[in-house]
Amino acid sequence: MKYPQINQDLFILNRKNFIKELKDNSLAIFQSQDEFPRSGDQNFVFKQNPDLFYLTGIDQEQTILLLYPDCPNPLYRQVLFLRQTNDYIKVWEGYKYTKEQAKATSGIESIFWLEDFDNILHSIVNYADNIYLNTNENDRYAHTVPYRDIRFIEQMRSKYPLHHYERSAPIMRGLRAVKSDVEVELTKKACGITRDAFERVLKFIKPGVKEYEIEAEIIHEFIRQGGTGHAYTPIIASGHNANILHYIDNNQECKAGDVILFDFGAEYANYNADMSRSVPVNGKFTQRQKDVYNAVLHVMKEATKLLVTGTIWNTYHEQVGEIMTEQLVNLGLLSTADVKNQNPAWPAYKKYFMHGTSHHLGIDVHDFAGRYTSFAAGNILTVEPGIYIPEEGLGIRLENNILITATGNIDLMADIPVEAAEIEDIMNG
Repeated sequence: MKYPQINQDLFILNRKNFIKELKDNSLAIFQSQDEFPRSGDQNFVFKQNPDLFYLTGIDQEQTILLLYPDCPNPLYRQVLFLRQTNDYIKVWEGYKYTKEQAKATSGIESIFWLEDFDNILHSIVNYADNIYLNTNENDRYAHTVPYRDIRFIEQMRSKYPLHHYERSAPIMRGLRAVKSDVEVELTKKACGITRDAFERVLKFIKPGVKEYEIEAEIIHEFIRQGGTGHAYTPIIASGHNANILHYIDNNQECKAGDVILFDFGAEYANYNADMSRSVPVNGKFTQRQKDVYNAVLHVMKEATKLLVTGTIWNTYHEQVGEIMTEQLVNLGLLSTADVKNQNPAWPAYKKYFMHGTSHHLGIDVHDFAGRYTSFAAGNILTVEPGIYIPEEGLGIRLENNILITATGNIDLMADIPVEAAEIEDIMNG
């Protein structure tokens, strides 16, 4: 791994918290992610199932976790199944976990090879009343691919049709949203790497540079500091490209007079940062660009103040919308008549700020959490307002990552430059 081994106490505690939520005499199974084909004999880079990682710390394909706290055989109350290495795998693929290494990483004592899974499961499953199985229930995911969890559910229902099946996802949704101190520190590390990459590109940008050259500088810093890579496909959107919310081509020349909208973050030890910034190509904002920039910055600062325990999603977004509306009127983009006659289902501000303000952040960039659950201490959320003006070829978005605590909130990106003057000073320094 590129990152130092995480203390196994984190995963021991995560399993303990998950087991507390199970019904009596229940068995739960978690599968690693699929290895997805890219082309020919190549696969995409493997990304671990976030729930499996959360419960074990194991960052390897073809892994299964079995939890059966009431199992009559104590050996099988917590079991980890791994892909067994051999001489061929050692030569062609390299490192795989040994049983001892998996035990040290996860804190699980019973480690078996994957080939033993079917026999061990069959020897105990008929003593369980309930079977908890996992799927990706992230609200932003639309199921179209029969991934490993879905295929496994079909296999289990075929083999053991009379068991009572339960969903693990509702439990994981509650657990993963509240970050432990260790998870906060890992997220801070990802944010720190992101900061250094941003400051690096501020000194690199000049008229004529290509968007993909900036992207190269970013990934260089990520990898240099032990990051796994990009937390998500980076957006390097100059000029008119900034009005395409998910622009990822990153293939245009950056021209003097334009603003570049960045949206990128480092992944470190499977935890993610998610940052947006907007900077002038030539190192100096025009007055109009600065006015729009400062309007977005004002909304970001005011929205951040609203991220406290007990805040409700819908109320929060309505309040941010009111703050944004005021700024858009000040900029001359909306009139008071536009606001007065707006459709409540699609407020006037949506013409220039059409996406949400915040999402949970963690092992997934859009992390698993309840859409209808009020904010709580331990949540990490983004704050990312933007103003997009296609007719002016200008798009501004700013985004920081905020930790909610019992006494307020903490900006995990407070040390990343965001004031317009600070951006200009670094670019011209």
